[in-house]
Amino acid sequence: MKRSRFSEEQIIAILKSQENGVATADVCREHGISSATFYKWKAKFGGLEVSDARKLKALEDE
Repeated sequence: MKRSRFSEEQIIAILKSQENGVATADVCREHGISSATFYKWKAKFGGLEVSDARKLKALEDE
C-alpha cells in the first residue's frame, strides 16, 4: 500500500481546520488533496485526537 505523504498528526490538523469553519474546498486546495481523500480521512480520523490516532495506528500494525 502506498505510504501517505501526510502523517496522522497532519491529517488531524487538516480535519480540525475544516471543523473550525474553513470551507472544505479551500482546505483541499491549500493542502493539495482531493475532496475524496479529505472525506476518506474524515471517515477514518474524524473526531480523533492525535494520541487516539497513534493508538489506532499501533493496533493496525499488529
